[in-house]
Amino acid sequence: MVPKPPVRALTLGVAGPHPLNGPAVQQAAAALRRAAAGFERAGYQVQTLRLSTRPVLADLAGWRPASVVQYAAHLQGLLDDVGVPFCSLGPVLPAAGAGAEGAAIMADLIAGNPAVNCSVPVASVDGGLDVPAARVAARTMVRLAGETDEGFGNFNFAAIACVGPGAPFFPAAYHAGPANLTLALQGAGIVAEALAGGAELAEVAPRLKEKLLEHAGPAVDVARRQAAEIGVEFAGADLSPAPDGEDSIAAAVERAGHGPLGSPGTLSLAAAVTEALRGTGLPTCGYCGLMLPVMEDVVLARRWEQGWLGIDQLLAYSAVCGTGLDTVPVPGDSSLDELTRLICDMGTLAVRLKKPLSARLLPVPGKSAGERTDFSSPYIVNTLIKPLGPRTA
Repeated sequence: MVPKPPVRALTLGVAGPHPLNGPAVQQAAAALRRAAAGFERAGYQVQTLRLSTRPVLADLAGWRPASVVQYAAHLQGLLDDVGVPFCSLGPVLPAAGAGAEGAAIMADLIAGNPAVNCSVPVASVDGGLDVPAARVAARTMVRLAGETDEGFGNFNFAAIACVGPGAPFFPAAYHAGPANLTLALQGAGIVAEALAGGAELAEVAPRLKEKLLEHAGPAVDVARRQAAEIGVEFAGADLSPAPDGEDSIAAAVERAGHGPLGSPGTLSLAAAVTEALRGTGLPTCGYCGLMLPVMEDVVLARRWEQGWLGIDQLLAYSAVCGTGLDTVPVPGDSSLDELTRLICDMGTLAVRLKKPLSARLLPVPGKSAGERTDFSSPYIVNTLIKPLGPRTA
């Protein structure tokens, strides 16, 4: 019997405004634990419980920056008390501090508060690309690289483009409206099962769709029941097939038999996988596309180091698949202008294609292109640092 796919994240969208007090956090955590218990009774392993909130700086627009930072530290303590390790405070909206001060607040919210995730929106379908906001995001990345241990604060931060509320994957998640529950699966194994033994390109989408209905369909049914049990809406599942180290999405895609990920034909495979993810008829949310987080996947990190993949290829694949630039290592001496332009590339692609994308870049302090990362986090696979562009002697 094929094991059920692990639940990567159960994310509860909290309806109440900031500041959240102790009883509100306790109630949300209790609801999440009840939902997780229902999944475990149904035979699923639940890896993480997460809270997604309304945009914090919009709710606390009249607060002094120092008070907002103190609130984040207080919230971290509340989260520690209830055992919830991930909480997204949402994007810094342009109307609520997306200038230099907004960047300073974002970095200070994350530094020292490991549960806290934040983002900054750099593009929208209606408003187009926001270059000043992209620069704010880049400035935040530079600060987090220099002011958090190993620069790892950037794991909890992203520049987002055309990302709406209600996604379960962090750090892009944020909430709006009534309380709800969303689901994300560690779905690399589903892709691996679908493509086992090789698959012609025309076979990829129908075979994967069949396996998604077989494995993700029952998980969605459980999520619906658990949402009703805890008295909230079920807002959908992000079927993006998340990897986890050795449970590799790169290895899963390579089972189709078309060569290493990054070979010619990879873009077509990425499109076929995403076609299946978006064609199940199941209630979905978030990115719902092939996910390629470079440093969260053993084989993907290896292909990056071997030269099969680069930033331009990841952007090209994002045109037909999922998240954008995720856990991409960049040199610690990358300039503010370089990071801004790269974020703008991601945002421009999202606007042109009217799809959600994000950039979670990891500038590595004290490391240059050609060196290897040495992060100590269990969530990260260390790999080679590549230049953001061609270098001349």
